[in-house]
Amino acid sequence: MASGFTKGNGLLLLDRLSGIFFAGLGLLLYFVIIPEQTEAVDYGWMRPQSVPNACAHLLLFLGIAQAAFPRGNISIDWREMLKACVFAAIMAIAIWLMTQFGYLLAVPIFAGCLMLLVGERRPGWLIGGVILLPLAIWLIVVPLLGRPLP
Repeated sequence: MASGFTKGNGLLLLDRLSGIFFAGLGLLLYFVIIPEQTEAVDYGWMRPQSVPNACAHLLLFLGIAQAAFPRGNISIDWREMLKACVFAAIMAIAIWLMTQFGYLLAVPIFAGCLMLLVGERRPGWLIGGVILLPLAIWLIVVPLLGRPLP
């Protein structure tokens, strides 16, 4: 059940607005958020801000491309919109849980909720995503790389 603009210049305006939004997000990330949220280090071959800065550049470039060359085919699937809102709520709760209880306790719950949200029901995949993957990430980041997780 998709609804929204289907014809006319309203589509182009929405495409342009979404492009401007994402270009602005790229600028905000590059100039404000990334500098404030990454620490400066003088060791290693890759700086902590390298990948986030590349993502910010991509958001800026692709946002400008979207605003400059709109395609004009927008519709809203309200069921998918509801899923996105549930995802955002789960993400906010997961971040709060990580600050309260730490990575190893919060992330398996978060991963399980997300896997169920996207429709995964196979036990092997659920076990892998809820137990094995968070544990592997923790083992790589904390003991191997010596970096803290929340």
